[in-house]
Amino acid sequence: MSIQPWVTVDPPDDRGLRKITVGGKTVGSAWSFRELCKILNRLGYTDMDFSSFYWRGGDSKTWPDKPWRRRAIVTLMTGGMVGSAILHLSIGWPDALRALTFAQRIVGAIFILAGVLLVAAALAAHDYWGRREFRPSGMIALTGALITLATDTLLLIMWLEEREYTPYLIAFIPLSLWSLWALCLLIREKPWKEMPHPTRFAAGVAATALLTAVSLAYSTMYQPTSAPIDITLKAEFGTPQTSPDPKYVHVPLKLHAKNDGGIPVYILNSDYTVRGSSVSYSSSSEGLEEWTADTEYLGDTAEAQRHASKGEDAVVASGHFYYPGAWLEIGEQYAKGAVIRIPRKTKYDTLEVSLSIDIMRKDRGRIDEEFSISRFSWEEHEGEFHCPPDECRDYGPYVAYHGRVHHNNNLINVTRRPRYVTAFWGPESTYSHYISSFDFKKKTIAAYDDTLFSSKEAQAEWKRERYRYGVGTVDTYFETPINALLGRSSE
Repeated sequence: MSIQPWVTVDPPDDRGLRKITVGGKTVGSAWSFRELCKILNRLGYTDMDFSSFYWRGGDSKTWPDKPWRRRAIVTLMTGGMVGSAILHLSIGWPDALRALTFAQRIVGAIFILAGVLLVAAALAAHDYWGRREFRPSGMIALTGALITLATDTLLLIMWLEEREYTPYLIAFIPLSLWSLWALCLLIREKPWKEMPHPTRFAAGVAATALLTAVSLAYSTMYQPTSAPIDITLKAEFGTPQTSPDPKYVHVPLKLHAKNDGGIPVYILNSDYTVRGSSVSYSSSSEGLEEWTADTEYLGDTAEAQRHASKGEDAVVASGHFYYPGAWLEIGEQYAKGAVIRIPRKTKYDTLEVSLSIDIMRKDRGRIDEEFSISRFSWEEHEGEFHCPPDECRDYGPYVAYHGRVHHNNNLINVTRRPRYVTAFWGPESTYSHYISSFDFKKKTIAAYDDTLFSSKEAQAEWKRERYRYGVGTVDTYFETPINALLGRSSE
């Protein structure tokens, strides 16, 4: 009758871990003789008779484990997985909660799920380079490394488009190098050999990756450009009314805007201007000869008339139509009325009104609420927005608006410098807006004009950001003869 040994210590595996069996039952594994003693002491076997030990594949001094190397790998693996999880959560969280489009929220949710999976991969990496009590731990760690490599490669490609400094560079460039190291190490370990159905597991990972890629492409390329913009503007004069002063007449002005398109839009700036125009009449073709000069000044809106040439223009009234930072939802309307006061006996031949609004697609970005705050250039307490008269003598007093703009795809936000939207409006200056990475200490219209129009690089960025955020201008124009207008007077 053979006597089975009481304690069996198996040969060390390729990592130096030795399995321990007591009375035919596996009770654990140990990296060293000291750990072996701790396991037996924990089981209550304090008085050990080493003559009852059966050492297989080496004696009590055979412990090939390299603890410092193993602990370093575990630390780097789990640290990289946790860092990548934080990066994914920081990218996905804003999109999942605040993105306007459903597709972009789905992408944000996918990044959050990837972050959760990377937390699980960190735990799996700790187990895989530990005692490997969970069989799929190696494949889960491999999946986490693949996710990190795919995301960081995408971030690096997007960053290379413009190569701007962003704090996220400190995260995704080291993580991309870490993912290459982790993949090389994991592939060398061949963790798929421990899976019962590695092909099915790989197919599931590939299907998930394909779904993520399709969702990302749809939300960033197709969906933001497929929904059309259609803003309808209308401006007209009403029936003139008498005023308390019989020398003047009140002309009602009706302004109207409606979003007939398929996407909400932000209002970056707006302006309505009423002008009185006089002309010089002539039986000759003098008006046709002045067409070239008018074209240089007015551009495509210039016109030629044989018997009339342009005379004096004067601004009768000007103002904001809709305040910056507001928005029009799909199907929403906005109307505004004003009363224009003109002399009953006026030298103007026609009265004209122009209405313009600068818009930004709401599915492309989100503007902070601070943009809606009015800053007055003539007030010294406005600090960085204050424009002294000697600096702004060519612009006159104006109102400034400034705030942060965030792209609807947070991948762009983390691979670019912050973008800011700035708008200026004043009755004596041309109303304008800018979206750029410039955040000047002195936020005046003169500072923006000097920088953005004296640098080809700044102009290129301005045009690029206008396209990226779907910025455009919608305008309308209405002109009527003064005599016809006064003929409708209620008197």
